[in-house]
Amino acid sequence: MQGIIIKGIGGFYYVKSEDKIIECKARGKFRHNELSPMVGDEVEIKEKNGKGVIEDIYERKNMLIRPSVANVTQALVVFAIKNPDINEDLLNRFLMLCEFNKLDIIVCFNKTDLIDCIHENEVVNMIKSAGYKVMFLKAKEGEGIEELRDYLDGNVTVLCGPSGVGKSTIINTLAGKNLMETGNISEKLKRGKHTTRHSELLQIGKGFIVDTPGFSSLDTSFIDKEDVQDCFPEFHDYLGECKFNSCLHYKEPSCAIKKEVENGNINSKRYDFYVKIIEEVSQKKSYKGGDGR
Repeated sequence: MQGIIIKGIGGFYYVKSEDKIIECKARGKFRHNELSPMVGDEVEIKEKNGKGVIEDIYERKNMLIRPSVANVTQALVVFAIKNPDINEDLLNRFLMLCEFNKLDIIVCFNKTDLIDCIHENEVVNMIKSAGYKVMFLKAKEGEGIEELRDYLDGNVTVLCGPSGVGKSTIINTLAGKNLMETGNISEKLKRGKHTTRHSELLQIGKGFIVDTPGFSSLDTSFIDKEDVQDCFPEFHDYLGECKFNSCLHYKEPSCAIKKEVENGNINSKRYDFYVKIIEEVSQKKSYKGGDGR
């Protein structure tokens, strides 16, 4: 019998198969092979008397570390347009990590009732210029939720973004009931309180969604500097047009990417963020020595 792991707690795995959820243990062979079942895994199980055993784990399409979840196909990157204010650096890091994991990306700006003209917002226009699909939500009022629901069918969608931007409210509104605890914005720190405790796949229509813990910083330094350019979709049309095949689009002359920045075809703030990442990665690798491995 095949199924998908939707939750794992204390050595027990809850596998959704057809129209039921089966509590399972994993075979000891996985520990010997240094392979642990994780949420999102597609598995083969044997069931007896209402209990199951995981016999096999099918090859993973991808694997995220935080949250610990496998086989994600899509990311909803959620930021509030205000309260808390958008952390532009953090937004770009979320996008970069999603690109690195080859996820389809939808950027959702929530709480759009808090500003007068969303289409004049500088960050919104920066994200649009990079080619991302952008949606505007008022999650508490349910505005934009039905359109968002259409994108979930057939996908395992990770919901990511900092605390306090309305991720849990979005999930609850999509589900039509309170599946997730919602938190308040800290008046002192002006950021949200953590409300998500563990990874769990929640079925919404014909798809699954997984919430992630909110956090205020992301490490992107593990990405090799040669691979950073692939995490910027607005670069793709111009890659291969530089004078040097090994161009990092940083200090090299006759660089096609820098030329398009000057021409206004690539957003200058996005390019500045790219340079910042290149410098961070280079400094960390240099500090560790060699390639950091």
